[in-house]
Amino acid sequence: MQRTSLEAYVHKHPDAHYISARDYPQGGHAVWRIQADVAFPCATQNELTESDAEILLANGITCISEGANMPSTKEAVDLFLDANIAYGPGKAANAGGVATSQLEMAQNSSMEQWPLEKVDQKLQQIMANIHRQCADTAEEFGDKTNLVLGANIAGFRKVADAMIEQGVT
Repeated sequence: MQRTSLEAYVHKHPDAHYISARDYPQGGHAVWRIQADVAFPCATQNELTESDAEILLANGITCISEGANMPSTKEAVDLFLDANIAYGPGKAANAGGVATSQLEMAQNSSMEQWPLEKVDQKLQQIMANIHRQCADTAEEFGDKTNLVLGANIAGFRKVADAMIEQGVT
């Protein structure tokens, strides 16, 4: 197997289209310049920058749902929150992978294999509960639509409660 660049791939496959970072000297990433209603940053930490967020918002994006650990920079998140769009922070929106692993461990420890429908139903319940906890906590702290605030405080509370339960002070 030979490793090569995307630019080299385009030379061998003229029907492919590659947008280079050089095409955007103002910064940011080409993928976030595509007209869309929703975006799902799911690759690496800090991949979606302030410049990218500005472009997404200018293009009319209505929803961002993170599928990675902190794929948006703090500046990008601040812009999403200020714009009051639907924004699912990674620590909440990306929890499905961890939850599914826990469901798999539960099956393994009970030596059972659940049908896909049962796993999906349990995962939907878990994710709905996470959303409800984040939304309720955000509302409790006076910022009803700020799921970042809700996720941070709800997560902190879970850790603090577990520490208290274990007698850690």
